[in-house]
Amino acid sequence: MSRKVPVVVAVALAFVVGFLLGPAVFRATSVDADDGATTSTSRVVTTTPPAATTAPSDDVETEVRTPSPAPTTLTAAEKADRLAGVRVRSVPDSSSGELRVVPGTSRAPGGDAPVTRVRVEVEEGLDIDDKAFARFVMETLNDPRSWGADGSVRFSRTDGEADIRVVLATPATVDSMCAPLATNGKWSCGRYGHAALNADRWVFGADAWADGGGSITEYRQYLVNHEVGHLLGHPHEGCPVVGEPAPVMVQQSISLQGCEPNGWPFP
Repeated sequence: MSRKVPVVVAVALAFVVGFLLGPAVFRATSVDADDGATTSTSRVVTTTPPAATTAPSDDVETEVRTPSPAPTTLTAAEKADRLAGVRVRSVPDSSSGELRVVPGTSRAPGGDAPVTRVRVEVEEGLDIDDKAFARFVMETLNDPRSWGADGSVRFSRTDGEADIRVVLATPATVDSMCAPLATNGKWSCGRYGHAALNADRWVFGADAWADGGGSITEYRQYLVNHEVGHLLGHPHEGCPVVGEPAPVMVQQSISLQGCEPNGWPFP
């Protein structure tokens, strides 16, 4: 009997120890599986892709849009000035007196009439769009209502040797070019082979013409035709019939003499 007691006690102790240590061993094995150790237990791992970024990569060219400026609406007076090469509404009384030739040439329109070569010049110091001014002069002279309407003449433009010159200059220079004719810083002239146009008249027009209801563009056409008319041999005329369009050789810058304003030899 005394020999059996130690065996029973040993068995009982072994049972108690196994009962207490079993959960600890099981828990240790489960923790190792989460660290990636090989076990007989399978596990499904899901991977969430990184969120898409909205920032452009270095390889993507981005376009920056600049708002377009609002369109500019020109007044009737501004459109007329652009047409005639007028950039600013101011004219100095005098300048250097030196003239610049507007470069460029143009052919005379078709026909059998003799061709008159025209050179267009502008005085240094005048803020003028030379190309627009030259284009205005030639379009006026070759208009169907101008001097070539009767088949007597055609006009071409040259920047070299010319038959006549159309010159836009300050009042002081025009006075010098027209002397001894007294243009008094106000008027223009056609003599000595040049039509000297007073820039003050070109920019601002003439009161007599405006009071008669004529536009600034029509006045500028009159100024070209009138002074070139002198170079073609036409003298001044008077108003023949009150209320009718004035002959182009009436001094309409000074007075319409009862006629209506007219800038064309053959209106």
